Amino acid sequence: MPELPEVEVTRRRIAPYLVGRRIDRLRTTRPSYFFVTPPARLRKAVAGREVTALERLGKYLRARLDDGSQLVLHLGMTGQLFAAGASSLRLLSATARAALTPEAQVGFRPDAHTHLRFCFADGGPEVYLRDTRKFGKVLWLAAGEEHPRLARLGTDALLMEGNALFVATRKRKVAIKSLLLDQAIIAGVGNIYADEALFLAGVRPTRKALRVTKRESDGIVAGLHRVLNRSIETGGSSISDYVTPDGSDGAYQSERRVYARTGEPCTVCRAPIARTVVGARGTHYCPACQR
Repeated sequence: MPELPEVEVTRRRIAPYLVGRRIDRLRTTRPSYFFVTPPARLRKAVAGREVTALERLGKYLRARLDDGSQLVLHLGMTGQLFAAGASSLRLLSATARAALTPEAQVGFRPDAHTHLRFCFADGGPEVYLRDTRKFGKVLWLAAGEEHPRLARLGTDALLMEGNALFVATRKRKVAIKSLLLDQAIIAGVGNIYADEALFLAGVRPTRKALRVTKRESDGIVAGLHRVLNRSIETGGSSISDYVTPDGSDGAYQSERRVYARTGEPCTVCRAPIARTVVGARGTHYCPACQR
């Protein structure tokens, strides 16, 4: 699932294809749970509008339009936002991949999973939002309109401070990892980076939040900032469907210390990495380094 780094990399790299351009028309697939705003209303609302800014809110992207309205996008588990001309096997269905010959080109053509297709007045490259499982979301907000999905977001993970995390842990009996994944407390953190940050802080993900000390809270936030910024630098983690807007893979997955490394040696003590389940999420840690 795209987390804060992947969404931030997407924002930075897709912005030149969106900001300052006028949307001539928006092509959509038929109504589904992907569309919080019905497709017909969405198409009418954005036609003729210029994108003036592209911002990130946790794992959400918000495109500001020239009439004060907003187009809000969430990539969900398998969402891909990219420009025409992008080339990657990750942009193809399993059937299409299986049919490829060694010499075949892998350029993308809009398919049934391409739920948004931005066509611009300047005739330049189109922008696509593709999501095979439709767990992503798109909604349009009129000028001044609020929405609960955005209103309930907590502090952005890159702006979080240790003391604020410590305060949030008090009297909380949930596992510290579950608290880190609570978007109403820290916006943007997902499974990968919660595991990685807790490893750097030396805190076991199953420990009850209320048993995390102030010093450990500082360490967890420092770890979060470290792994999130490093992942942004390397283009994010391409473990499953994620690709950058030009079709290239991220590189942070090669730097993972615990996530999805079950049984492999810890990079610090060489003990085998363990796996458990916390809040229905696969969770990875070093049983020797993390207490």
